[in-house]
Amino acid sequence: MATKRHPATFLGAGVAATILFLSGCAANEAGDEPSDLAGTLDGAGSSAQASAEDVWISQFQRTNGSVTINYDPTGSGAGREQFIGGGVDFAGSDSALSDDELAGSFGACAPGSAAIDLPVYVSPLVLVYNVDGVESLRLDPQTIASIYSGAITRWNDPALVTLNPDAGLPDEPISAVHRSDDSGTTKNFADYLYQNVPDVWTNEPADAFPYPGEGAQGNSGVVSAVANGRNTIGYADASRVGDLSVAALKVGTDFVDYSTEAAAAIIDESPLVTRDNPHDLVVDVDRTSTAAGVYPLVLVSYLIACEEYPDADQAGLVSAYLGYVASPEGQNAAAESAGSAPLSAEFSARVLDAIDSIR
Repeated sequence: MATKRHPATFLGAGVAATILFLSGCAANEAGDEPSDLAGTLDGAGSSAQASAEDVWISQFQRTNGSVTINYDPTGSGAGREQFIGGGVDFAGSDSALSDDELAGSFGACAPGSAAIDLPVYVSPLVLVYNVDGVESLRLDPQTIASIYSGAITRWNDPALVTLNPDAGLPDEPISAVHRSDDSGTTKNFADYLYQNVPDVWTNEPADAFPYPGEGAQGNSGVVSAVANGRNTIGYADASRVGDLSVAALKVGTDFVDYSTEAAAAIIDESPLVTRDNPHDLVVDVDRTSTAAGVYPLVLVSYLIACEEYPDADQAGLVSAYLGYVASPEGQNAAAESAGSAPLSAEFSARVLDAIDSIR
């Protein structure tokens, strides 16, 4: 079903100051007129989105005083399960709904309603590390895959020393921390390795981490395990880095540090998957690009909603909140607080159009 693709140039580093097109119910409610919205929305899922959700919810509730929004960052897999089961009104997920999930029913939705994926959060994923005496670290896909598959087990392995001749890597075992929960962050991380070094990372990308090792719950759990461990490394959303050191990634012949601009640049190089439903928007990230200035280890995270809810008032509330999230105002708020890469004005309008299909 998700086989045809066409070029996508909708995401970029720049964001228009204003956007004239805000569709119907998806219009941003943060204007000067008093809000007549009221009710409660429950969401769950992506822990990578947690920082952005905090600011989105805070800002939306500030201008919609009779609305309460709850978001539980349980992880992408758990969020999709709760949405499919009808436990929440929307889900945050670092993986789009699979073909099998789309073919099923959704407990949160009106009978027969489709669910749609809305890419609203773009952020670099990073390799954070805490290694004795090491202030700078360079990695390439082969060494990362070898570390996490267990082929490289010590920091002074010749492959790592070749990449980091002046780093003074210690003769110590590597403690590689992965997500213990089903996670779209893991799937995005695995997809980066699978696209670049499929002979080393032989497992197809999935929410579950495929190898043994030290696991931790959520992005915050991985960061905590790295920070509190010794000679550790972990993958996490860039918004959760804190004071930890971050490795530079080899892209082509250069080593690239993460940034929102570089994350947006790789999205501009990627196609958009054609789904049966034109309102179901899924980006197929090209993680093998060696174009100048791109950072290929990037997370595209989605909000998942029904196209039709059993209750029209609830549909209007979901549409209004998601419309704020996808608007330039919401995107800029997340960029400032969570370090995400804002949607371009063109793609923002495309997502708002999809949100307008919610009823």
